[in-house]
Amino acid sequence: MAERTAPPQSTGVPHGTADVARATAGKPDSAVVRDALGVGIAVGLSGFAFGVTSAGSGLTLLQTCALSLLVFTGASQFALVGALAAGGNPYTAAAGAFFLGVRNAFYGLRLSQLLSLPRALRPFAAQWVIDETTAVTLPQPTRRAARIGFTVTGLTLYVLWNLTTLVGALGAKALGDTDAWGLDAASPAVFLALLAPMLRTTKERVTAGLAVLLALGLLPVLPAGVPVLLSALAAPVVLFLTGRGKNGTDPTADRTTRNREPR
Repeated sequence: MAERTAPPQSTGVPHGTADVARATAGKPDSAVVRDALGVGIAVGLSGFAFGVTSAGSGLTLLQTCALSLLVFTGASQFALVGALAAGGNPYTAAAGAFFLGVRNAFYGLRLSQLLSLPRALRPFAAQWVIDETTAVTLPQPTRRAARIGFTVTGLTLYVLWNLTTLVGALGAKALGDTDAWGLDAASPAVFLALLAPMLRTTKERVTAGLAVLLALGLLPVLPAGVPVLLSALAAPVVLFLTGRGKNGTDPTADRTTRNREPR
């Protein structure tokens, strides 16, 4: 008589290769590529604004294209040409752009762990560590999705940004007075549009609002690029204030709640 075996009871642990694959499956590759292309194309096209602004500030075609090829961080590039257009000292303008770009080094610390790329690829990937690639990569549920998001965003944005920079620099003369167009605000506006949906909690919205107020309030009194750097102080200020709020709560409140919970 054949021995009957009871069906395996569910223990919460997937059985079989197919179940494991379903349990560990993340976001579909096509969805990651779609999101990455959306960000890369949207921001990459604003390189035209940088090309026009850079040429209008007095930089040559070669200098403008070199900034996009080698620096490749829009905020720092706009800060540099904006300071030069305002008559600032080139060394001061370069220093402001440098310190503004330092934030990418902190992005790199997190992305290096998440992507875990081979050592030979890390120097090349470092060129693509910017706001947009970080924004696309960090929310991905798996390492594979993170690598796809980072690569597609970085490649799309790098190619488009440099092409549109060249087109913008060449077409600057045809536009006439570049200041009248306000194109220097295009790239920050695009990035804010991408960032806004990510501000989900009250703490994040308060931090962003305080950063905007700091930047706008300091803009008339400090050199170009410095208000943006100081606006980062919004984060520690909000963390300090929220920490004090938690420390000021009644310490017996949690204890009372715990006593009411069923054991």
